[in-house]
Amino acid sequence: MTHLKILFAACALVFAPSAFAQDWSIAIHGGAGTLSRDDMTAEKEAAYRAALQEALDAGAAILAEGGSAMDAIQAAIVLMEDNPLFNAGRGAVYTWEGENELDASIMDGRDRGAGAVTGVTTIKNPILLADKVRTDSPHVFLMGQGAEQFAEEQGIEKVDPSWFATEHRREALERMKARELSALDVDLKFGTVGAVALDSQGNLAAGTSTGGMTGKRWGRIGDAPVIGAGTYADNRSCAVSATGWGEYFIRVGVAQEICTRLRIAAEREEQELLSTLRRFIGRQKVDASAVRAERAQTTADDVMAEVKELGGDGGIILVTPDGDALYSFNTSGMYRGRTTSSGINEVAIFGESE
Repeated sequence: MTHLKILFAACALVFAPSAFAQDWSIAIHGGAGTLSRDDMTAEKEAAYRAALQEALDAGAAILAEGGSAMDAIQAAIVLMEDNPLFNAGRGAVYTWEGENELDASIMDGRDRGAGAVTGVTTIKNPILLADKVRTDSPHVFLMGQGAEQFAEEQGIEKVDPSWFATEHRREALERMKARELSALDVDLKFGTVGAVALDSQGNLAAGTSTGGMTGKRWGRIGDAPVIGAGTYADNRSCAVSATGWGEYFIRVGVAQEICTRLRIAAEREEQELLSTLRRFIGRQKVDASAVRAERAQTTADDVMAEVKELGGDGGIILVTPDGDALYSFNTSGMYRGRTTSSGINEVAIFGESE
């Protein structure tokens, strides 16, 4: 074999995602915020952990059977949308006018196809409508009545708005109005839900769904349905779903910012290695996956630090082409979980000390 062929073969080993990647991985979140053990009863903590595990298991089961990342994240998110514990679908917070307005977005890392909806009021599972926008419309983002009409044409399940009503969310709105509080005073967490996944074919996907912020007014839209802010997936870099104070995540472009930094770093690394690899032909190949995982974590932490510097709170979940399932949040806790084909299976709520 010529030196050039050896070089190309070595490069293929270094850069092919499958060289070090786990077969599949998935991460989910159910919101980040001011969470502490002192404010959490044992029963409530157990309920959240069970709900997170159920959603995680649903997505993991699809991936373990060779299913797609797109199907896996939708399976996980639908369960969280149907669970009144989370601020998405059933259990969504109330607007100032006492309604539930729902947002969702989804993205396929294979071709960066995306779909999003905002301000819908009768769609049982907004994440499924967002995916229909991606696959069956010429558009990326639909709103309000137009999105509802499209849903009806596509046969997406609708429900009476009362389906989304929960007493604890209504009480939060009433307390906010009576005491002239802000949404941050009545919401202990940003209850957006989301999922990111890598499937065994090496494809990434991300999705996010939310009811927004308690007492939101004037048609306010947060980051969850905004491609690039709350959701982003690109097979070249990563898949991200965010939860937090949406205005800041939009300003930073959190989800795409993380993925773009990782893509640029990977391209730079490739060029540097291509220029020096000849010196190492014949030597033992070094597994670079640990370096890439550390870089992904550092990049996510850096972007979340920027959000904090601006005054915003929240967190993200991240999956890389190598299969690393990571978290980063600048709050005291985040409802989260991850499962990989290598055997990782965990759910968590509080910070690093748990």
